[in-house]
Amino acid sequence: MRISVSSYIPGTSPVHACDARVKVLLLLAYSLTLFFVRTWTGLGLCALLFAAAVIASGIPVRRFFALLVPVYVIAAFAVVFNAFSLDVVAAAAAGAPGGLGDVSSGVLADVPPVALMGSFGLVPAGLARGCFFAVRIVLLVTASLVVTYTTTSTELTNALAAFLRPLRRLHVPVDDVAMVFSLALRFIPVTAEEFGRVHDAQWARGAAFAEGNLWERLRAWQTVLIPLFVGLFRRADSLAIAMDARCYGAPEVERTSLAAQRLTGGSVAVLALGLATCVALAAWL
Repeated sequence: MRISVSSYIPGTSPVHACDARVKVLLLLAYSLTLFFVRTWTGLGLCALLFAAAVIASGIPVRRFFALLVPVYVIAAFAVVFNAFSLDVVAAAAAGAPGGLGDVSSGVLADVPPVALMGSFGLVPAGLARGCFFAVRIVLLVTASLVVTYTTTSTELTNALAAFLRPLRRLHVPVDDVAMVFSLALRFIPVTAEEFGRVHDAQWARGAAFAEGNLWERLRAWQTVLIPLFVGLFRRADSLAIAMDARCYGAPEVERTSLAAQRLTGGSVAVLALGLATCVALAAWL
């Protein structure tokens, strides 16, 4: 049993070369645009933007969609709960919800509800809205993968530190916050690897993870979770000792960076074009 964790994929594409701060800002703008776009045309253009980013990154498409089973489950729930209603007459009279949920139902907007069993039935307009929400959720998650696949954890940490730098005037420990963020990112694959190793070891010793009732299965997982947490605490203790030996947190010492962060003209142009596109989509579609 192994867990695949989204991580940086080395490459020399234009997306890899783009400044991490620009990618994070564009991801934020793209995410907001997905929630403001309310027409299928706008959603389709957002999908085209995502496809263009994937092509430019040079990463295989299967890497974006092969590990999204939990996301597919959430998207399926969105479709089901919008498509079916316990009272199709009331659902037809209510129409589309207001606010950010007021999205287009497309060609199914005028199709009447279909009663399947008493007042329970299918609402075609709700089905269309559910599909809209499902596509929005998938695009939201896969867009974040474009950033994580093409940006190292160090670059993400430096970008976070750059965004938080103005808070230094308020005596906020910006460097410490960035370090905690970096350690959290680095511990994700370590935790996944440790989990798989402990699970395989306990399974080889005869742990019955798929046998017995629910309570017996939960008790079997104790043999994995307890060693996992003990191992993580040992790693954290070793890391603390190593950081202390390297004088991390020494007073009156300004942290420096190996490579200075400078926005190039190309990165600024990409940021301006991306933000303008997102604003146009959110405002008109």
